[in-house]
Amino acid sequence: MPRLILEARRIAATVIHGLHGRRRAGPGENFWQYRRFFSGEPARHVDWRRSARDDNLYVREREWEAAHTVWIWPDRSPSMLFRSPLARESKLDRALVMTFALAEILVQAGERVGVPNLMRPSGSRNVLDKLANAIIHDGSDRTSLPSTFAPTSLAEIVLVSDFWSSTAAVRTTISQLASNGSHGHAVQIVDPAEETFPYSGRVEFIEPEGAGSITAGRAEAWKSEYRLGWSFSVHRTDRAPTELLLALHARLGTPPAGAMMESRAPMQARLARTA
Repeated sequence: MPRLILEARRIAATVIHGLHGRRRAGPGENFWQYRRFFSGEPARHVDWRRSARDDNLYVREREWEAAHTVWIWPDRSPSMLFRSPLARESKLDRALVMTFALAEILVQAGERVGVPNLMRPSGSRNVLDKLANAIIHDGSDRTSLPSTFAPTSLAEIVLVSDFWSSTAAVRTTISQLASNGSHGHAVQIVDPAEETFPYSGRVEFIEPEGAGSITAGRAEAWKSEYRLGWSFSVHRTDRAPTELLLALHARLGTPPAGAMMESRAPMQARLARTA
């Protein structure tokens, strides 16, 4: 866990360096822009120092800094432990690093971060320590998807998972989370072997979460794709997380163009060993 936290902080620092603020006027402390004074506004809004430079009156606007809550769900179910020889770390390690880094970025930006059924929303600067302690001392069953969780309509949800659940279960969970108007983002963590499917010949595929196993006589014939809805990204554990974090951060706070958008996703190969 200490290694994952250090890696997350390093990644977060890199990403934060390339971020900008919210880029709109509103309540806050940081300067945003000057704009022309409109007739009828209170005279106290005028920035007289700036206005003295020419013949126009100007108002000094601040950048909007209202905090909002982002719930992050890191999948810690048994399937996340998978790591093929093509990757340097497991899906679980990468999911935790992504969760920690995103939490750090959001808190640095003034947001509040929580984990469903595990940690209440917090804007504390030591949010990573709180999150890590909550995960370490969590004795509940490690499910793939959050349950019995009802976010507020203004909250956002980020699901970081390999989505080794049935399509029906995923759709049901997302529908429940979005039922009151909240929206979110699904990030699928995949091992390189799950995306490239480098298997051929007779292979036994074992489902690590109790669904049994199945043997393929010609595994190469199983290369196919399936579809999964919602605002969606795919991240491979052999790639750098910074690009995905930048893209994900840009989506936060932006309402989706439509509900349950369909997007292509790679087939997830079950934990495989040659028979």
